[in-house]
Amino acid sequence: MALVERIPELLRERTFRRYWTGQTISLAGDQISLIAIPLAAVLILGADAAEMGWLKTAELLPALLLNLPLGAWADRQKSRRRAMIVADLARAALILTLPVAYALDALTLGQLYAVAFGIGALTVLFESCNNTLLVALVPTDRYVQANALVNGSRSMSWLAGPGIGGVLVQVLTAPFALVADALTYVVSAGYLARIDAVEPPPAPVVKGHFTEGLRWVLRDVSMRALFAASGTVQLFNYMFHTLFVLYATAELGMSAGLLGLILGAGAVGGLIGAAVSGAVVRRIGIGGSVVVGFLGFTLPLLLIPLAGGPLPLVVAVMFVAEFLSCIGVMIVDIAAGSFQMAVIPDAVRARVMGAFRTLNHGFRPVGAMLGGLLGTAIGLRPTLWIATGGAVLAVLWLLPSPLARMRELPAKEEESAPVGAS
Repeated sequence: MALVERIPELLRERTFRRYWTGQTISLAGDQISLIAIPLAAVLILGADAAEMGWLKTAELLPALLLNLPLGAWADRQKSRRRAMIVADLARAALILTLPVAYALDALTLGQLYAVAFGIGALTVLFESCNNTLLVALVPTDRYVQANALVNGSRSMSWLAGPGIGGVLVQVLTAPFALVADALTYVVSAGYLARIDAVEPPPAPVVKGHFTEGLRWVLRDVSMRALFAASGTVQLFNYMFHTLFVLYATAELGMSAGLLGLILGAGAVGGLIGAAVSGAVVRRIGIGGSVVVGFLGFTLPLLLIPLAGGPLPLVVAVMFVAEFLSCIGVMIVDIAAGSFQMAVIPDAVRARVMGAFRTLNHGFRPVGAMLGGLLGTAIGLRPTLWIATGGAVLAVLWLLPSPLARMRELPAKEEESAPVGAS
């Protein structure tokens, strides 16, 4: 009996447990693709740096181009769950074309680009519907717990997924390792098919339907502040990540193995952040948790350009920075995600999240470009100081907003009048 009481309440509910199980398995499979597709490009097709860049671009481009239109499409659907099932099965089918082509000695870089783009597009479709389905499954007072469970699964996939993926690639070769990823999508679709959820009705198509989500973000004071803070972090964080590996290896003399252990520490920190997020929200409120999460995410990264001296000291400093930062990012993701679930009306939910993701993704290539330019012009360490310091300042967008002073989640709005309606 004591063991049952320790299981989170949501996991005792069959419908949410099916949703969470499917998500957990699918997230683990994503990590296999993350390592297997690039390795197939390098080890089998001999891709060079430019071709790897095109592969990454093909993977990321759908998030920038398709979040707005697919968000508008998702809000008009009667069953978002059915669209998610289709997206899962289509991703499985696309992934399976790679081992089939390899077995027939017909695998090409062009096919890898197409599959990467297709998987990215279907993932945007899945995520455009996912938030609305999750809200339909969970009562408002369990939003924080639901986000903690899903983000905990994500952290676990970061921790275990690359290792599992690496073993599968070594044993099966990269293309055949992708069969395991395809199976995770099929399992996810199977769990979704067994969920019975009462989804919100489809939104009516009125004038301004396509841009309504963006206008809603810009009108709401707290969402506008959250977007500005998140966008600022995205900009500076991508400056940071563009140079991080080069800085760690070239200037600090770290090996790939040491770097992998440090990044693994981040995944452990993420698990802890997901576990403690509920207690943090109860203690300091939803708004305070968002602020503390932003600071917890960004402040520890100041240690990285500060790192220097003997290698053991450098490793210790980097370990602490990654570990604490990933605790912070989990707290902010869970608190901010719960706030968004509560404050966004169902009628515009997919469009608002689509606009939010589109704007945030737009900052990423800008940050990467600035990181490369500044790193060349003034050096790696000075650029990392700018990147980490700028990310810390992102919290200034939040402090004057009502969100920073919010203790409880706002009451969920059931309906929202369309912006274009008269």
